Amino acid sequence: MIECVPNFSEGRDEAVVRSIVDAISSAPGVVLLGWEMDGDHNRSVVTLAGPAAAVTEGAVRGVARAAELIDIGKHEGVHPRVGAADVIPFVPLEGSTLEDCVHAAHDAGCSIWERLKIPVYFYESAARLDSRQRLERVRRPGFDGHPPDLGGIGPHPSAGAAVVGARGFLIAYNIHLTTADASIARKIARKIRESSGGFPFVKSIGLYLASRHCAQVSINFTNVAETPFDAVWDAVKQEAARAGTAIASSQLIGFVPRQAVLKSPRFFERAENFEPGRVLETRIEQLR
Repeated sequence: MIECVPNFSEGRDEAVVRSIVDAISSAPGVVLLGWEMDGDHNRSVVTLAGPAAAVTEGAVRGVARAAELIDIGKHEGVHPRVGAADVIPFVPLEGSTLEDCVHAAHDAGCSIWERLKIPVYFYESAARLDSRQRLERVRRPGFDGHPPDLGGIGPHPSAGAAVVGARGFLIAYNIHLTTADASIARKIARKIRESSGGFPFVKSIGLYLASRHCAQVSINFTNVAETPFDAVWDAVKQEAARAGTAIASSQLIGFVPRQAVLKSPRFFERAENFEPGRVLETRIEQLR
């Protein structure tokens, strides 16, 4: 089995998201683990698993439906994005390897271009250019200054481009502050992320959430085994206090591998939406 966690640039119209999820689920052999949407980010995250061929086909069907229903030129949201189906990562599960996911990513990318004419950029382990291993570099204005790996130079008129990759587990975790000042969240994000000299395997940005009227420190943990989750929490708490604010709540996006929860149970149990079904292995066992 492999996992795929496509992110789509729609988080406000549930009918659109459900249609995308239905398209993904229509691929024979796909196991839908779950999906969720966020109105401020205007983004939805779907998690599917199964044999590589099934997961690849399900992901491509989801991209096709997103291209029909989402116009990226009219999209508004606080999260960075480059396409209707913004990022499509493949992740190895038990019995599969990262190399299997690289093959799946390349197969999916070829189908997205050949069937949908949406330009494709490969990132992380699937990258064909060293400069595209980090997703944030691909998302720079004008992409990264080079033509896409597949397709024409210009993006699809309504679907934009798709960024397809292979990687290990990534944990998305948001921390909400008691302040609405996004500049404080941005300062905290700079303090903790690896690219600014913070914690290894941590990516972070600061945002304002209109629905909660608060600032958010949005975090991606890219290495489960090496990430000091509790130390990151403490750093956010300390930096928030220095700025005269505090942590209000936290939120987990998608699923988290069991080894991460066993490593830092309190960190994940703090999340307002954490429950046993958020543990990836538990969710798979529930569906089986």
